[in-house]
Amino acid sequence: MVQAWYMDDAPGDPRQPHRPDPDRPVGLEQLRRLGVLYWKLDADKYENDPELEKIRRERNYSWMDIITICKDTLPNYEEKIKMFYEEHLHLDDEIRYILDGSGYFDVRDKEDKWIRIFMQKGDMITLPAGIYHRFTVDEKNYAKAMRLFVGEPVWTAYNRPADHFEARGQYVKFLAQTA
Repeated sequence: MVQAWYMDDAPGDPRQPHRPDPDRPVGLEQLRRLGVLYWKLDADKYENDPELEKIRRERNYSWMDIITICKDTLPNYEEKIKMFYEEHLHLDDEIRYILDGSGYFDVRDKEDKWIRIFMQKGDMITLPAGIYHRFTVDEKNYAKAMRLFVGEPVWTAYNRPADHFEARGQYVKFLAQTA
């Protein structure tokens, strides 16, 4: 099962867990209230997994590719890691399925506090359009992920502040309704 917690405010390497003491865990229901969806799948059979196919069909995830995030395979690795970790939003949902390795998705809660979500092999997550978030690998510096999209992929990230976008307004309205 996925692990999530409120982050500490300590400066330093973002690849560290940044768990506060005492720990402040976050459950799946709290993530759902933020619009974050989660599935645990068998990453060893992702190419022929009926459960993954069912999710893709039901949610209309028609496009996919695979990205390997490590120094040896990702061109401009250091620049990309910094870019992924800049707080941003997208105008479409962000769907990621970790096929190998691990990393962290950080999302903002309703009070603008960071929640860290530890993702490892078999974890699939959907972040709603308009949510402020960021990503980093953990100390192992390696993650292989399937990227999924509804329709054609849109790679544009809008760094914060990006409150003027309709997707952000719709997300804020969603948060108000789940309060």
